[in-house]
Amino acid sequence: MSKPIKTEKTKMPVTPKGERIAKVMAASGLCSRRSAEDWIIGGRVKVNGVVLKTPACVVTDSDEILVDNKAIERQTHVQVWLMNKPRGVLTTHHDPQGRTTVFSLLPPAMGHVVSVGRLDMDSEGLILLTTSGTLSHYLEAPQTGWIRTYRVRVHGRVDVTSLENLKKGITIDGIDYKPIEANLEIQKTSNAWIEFKLTEGKNREIRRICEHFGWSVGRLIRTSFGPLSLGDLATGGLKEVPHRILKSSLPRHIYPC
Repeated sequence: MSKPIKTEKTKMPVTPKGERIAKVMAASGLCSRRSAEDWIIGGRVKVNGVVLKTPACVVTDSDEILVDNKAIERQTHVQVWLMNKPRGVLTTHHDPQGRTTVFSLLPPAMGHVVSVGRLDMDSEGLILLTTSGTLSHYLEAPQTGWIRTYRVRVHGRVDVTSLENLKKGITIDGIDYKPIEANLEIQKTSNAWIEFKLTEGKNREIRRICEHFGWSVGRLIRTSFGPLSLGDLATGGLKEVPHRILKSSLPRHIYPC
């Protein structure tokens, strides 16, 4: 009886894991993801000598990426800064009306950075700036679990029961807000200070909640974001976060330095 012929399994070639090009460009600190996509559609980006026509492109470390015929610098060192945003300043790179923005206040030597989320024009306090678009998206996600703390001055008398009920979450005008920890700090005759702690941070979330209860907001100050706090940083001040703090607070795939 003839022996069965042994066959060798054909090994499939391993495809290097890649990332979408807009994400790589944003992580390099060159621009935001949205700007990267616009640049690609505008024909400003080449991969391995070929002009891209669509952002639907995955690249690996071995691919050469050129923007305006200049090679981008791959992200090798992530930096994060704390800024005490002044009231009346916008968190945007460009304002058609020419108003002051967070980024117009930064020293030119910092190069391109992106913000972690936003504070609206009338809000003040801690905002994070980073060279990494990847890190920015990670910290903005509620799943990250970093607690954002705010001190808010409202006009009127505060109903403590309403604050307690926020721990269950609340729905306002069809928008669901996740559980919030809110504590009354000071109640004066005509105004009060409340501390809010939340992980979600939807657009104008605290202002809408206060308005829902009939409390108009006089000041809204973010004092901390996760383990990073405003401390005694002066209004408009800027301070880089030490490497050791980022290393101990972030997963390695987000902060590989």
